[in-house]
Amino acid sequence: MGKNDFLTPKAIANRIKAKGLQKLRWYCQMCQKQCRDENGFKCHCMSESHQRQMQVFGQNPTRIIDGYSEEFESSFLEHMKRSHRFSRVAATVVYNEYINDRHHIHMNSTQWATLTEFIKYLGRTGKCKVEETPKGWFITYIDRDSETLFKEKLKNKRIKADMVEEEKQEREIRKQIERAEQLMPMANGSDQSQAVELKKELKLESGVKIGFALGSSSSKIVSKEKAESSKLVFDELESDKSRGEKRKADGSSTKSALEELMREEEKKKDKINRKDYWLCEGIIVKIMSKALAEKGYYKQKGVVRKVIDKYVGEIEMLESKHVLRIDQEELETVIPQIGGLVRIVNGAYRGSNARLLEVDTDKFCAKVQIDKGIYDGRVLKAVEYEDICKLV
Repeated sequence: MGKNDFLTPKAIANRIKAKGLQKLRWYCQMCQKQCRDENGFKCHCMSESHQRQMQVFGQNPTRIIDGYSEEFESSFLEHMKRSHRFSRVAATVVYNEYINDRHHIHMNSTQWATLTEFIKYLGRTGKCKVEETPKGWFITYIDRDSETLFKEKLKNKRIKADMVEEEKQEREIRKQIERAEQLMPMANGSDQSQAVELKKELKLESGVKIGFALGSSSSKIVSKEKAESSKLVFDELESDKSRGEKRKADGSSTKSALEELMREEEKKKDKINRKDYWLCEGIIVKIMSKALAEKGYYKQKGVVRKVIDKYVGEIEMLESKHVLRIDQEELETVIPQIGGLVRIVNGAYRGSNARLLEVDTDKFCAKVQIDKGIYDGRVLKAVEYEDICKLV
């Protein structure tokens, strides 16, 4: 067996030692050589192959460093996109995961001397959202993928189309209400004019005497003409009364039909907009998780800063400013004082801002008035507590 064969004890020992990561300061990026100690690195630097590589580096050092920096940045961001696409992670955690690959581009060959410098660079260029906390630097990947952008555009288009459809329906309902309001005074005016005409006719015919036959047939004094005239007057009065009653009934029926239409529209909107998730950014919620009681977060309030996968929220506590990630099942909506601003988080008017007018503690509902948008000024008389939440 030769001196440096594959199965010699020395060769096996060398392979075991070479497993895993070694110290960064004893790594030569130009030669892609990892040395185990200072003496080995010194010997490598004096070697002929290293000297040749250094001559190449000396010809254009900035281009080589820029190339390594670009490669390091792209591979780091690729790892972020693959492993932590939608989450906020500590920068050290991502870096440790990245350097697990022995053949990665080492940071000592780039333009950044430390990880902090590199993280600040990512924040400046807008490639990641960077936050400095007492626990260290935290980063969030900003997804600028063409596919994601396309999906967002499609989603926005759908929302706009829904809004336009709702606006059309609102206009049609308003037009119907206006028509009904115009018809009502016209009907009232015609009733009044007919009543005036009746009075005039009665005044004109006041000269006609109406006789009544009482007792025996010998005391009948009423002539045929007078009887006919009296019959005509009473017939006209009865017919006018019946016409007025019919018109009133028609007016009330049109009103009730409109109300039914509006109720149906409300039900349709509620069916479309009611979802099993309600979290949104910028609302104040109360934590109801008893598991967090030991840490002092139970029944404490916080602001929803970010919504992850529709059901999970990143909550920034109002008092301690700590950020927690909690499922909506362990959260509760907060009702402000009367006159305060609320966000309608579920139901027909989901996403609208409103002002709290009244609170009905017996029925667990509230009366609100929509503050902005296409439904501005509309009053909703009975909105459940779970469908509204206090705004920051």
